[in-house]
Amino acid sequence: MSYLDIHAHFAEEGYEFPRTWEEIRAAGVETVVLAGDTLAHSLWHREFAAAHAGAYFTAGVHPSEAADFSDDTLAALSALAEDEKCVAVGEIGLDYHWEEPPKEVQREAFVKQILLAEWAGLPLVIHSRDCAADMLALLTELREHLKNGFLMHCYSHGAEMLPAFAELGAYFSFGGVACFRNAKKVWESVRACPAERILSETDSPYLSPFRGEKNSPANIPVIVRRLAELRGEREEELMNLIGKNAQTLFPRMK
Repeated sequence: MSYLDIHAHFAEEGYEFPRTWEEIRAAGVETVVLAGDTLAHSLWHREFAAAHAGAYFTAGVHPSEAADFSDDTLAALSALAEDEKCVAVGEIGLDYHWEEPPKEVQREAFVKQILLAEWAGLPLVIHSRDCAADMLALLTELREHLKNGFLMHCYSHGAEMLPAFAELGAYFSFGGVACFRNAKKVWESVRACPAERILSETDSPYLSPFRGEKNSPANIPVIVRRLAELRGEREEELMNLIGKNAQTLFPRMK
C-alpha cells in the first residue's frame, strides 16, 4: 500500500537525513508535501524536493511570521511558485492563539498570498487557529479568488462549520490528533468530512499520534488506520481515496 503525508515540516527540525527519509519510505509513505512557513524554509524544502523523488513542497509565510512580510518576500514566493514541484501556496492563514503579530498584519499577508496563488494557478494550504468566524468571513469575501481550491490543514473548527468551508472549495486534512483519546471534536469532523475532500497529514515534527514523541511522516499508516476506523471504512480504500483527492487538489503532484 502507498501512503501520503500532505503536510510536514523538515527544515531546521533536527531530522537526520538520509536515515529519516529511508524510514519514511520503508513505512510505505511514497509522497510527502513539505509545508513552507517562512521564505527560508520554503527555499530549503524546494532543494529537498528537487533531490528526492516523492517529495513536493509549498511556498508561503505562516501568519505567526507575517510581521516581516514585504514586497521582496512576495516576489521571492512568486518565483518559488513557478517551480514544477511547488504544489501550493502555503502554509498561510490566521492564528489568533497569540497576540502578535496583530490580526490586521496577518490578514494583509494572507490576502496577498491568496492573490499570489490565484496568479500562479495554485491551491492554498491554510493554517486556521482560534479564528473560525473571521476565517470563514474572509474566505467568503474572497471566494472568487479561490477557484484552485484550498486545504484546511489540521482542521479544528468542528463538524458544524465543515460544510460552510467545503462549499467554498475546501479540502480537509487530519493527523495525529485523531488518535488521541479525548479528541471527540476532531473525530466528529473526520466522520463528517465528504469522501472526496479528506486528506491525511502528520504536521511533523508536531502532533505525533504517540504522545510525547517527535512526529514523522513514517507515522502516516497509523493515522490512516485510525481515520478509516472512525469512518467505518477499509484502510486500503481510504488510502486510495486520499491519493485521488491529493492529485485533484494538487495537479502538479505526479
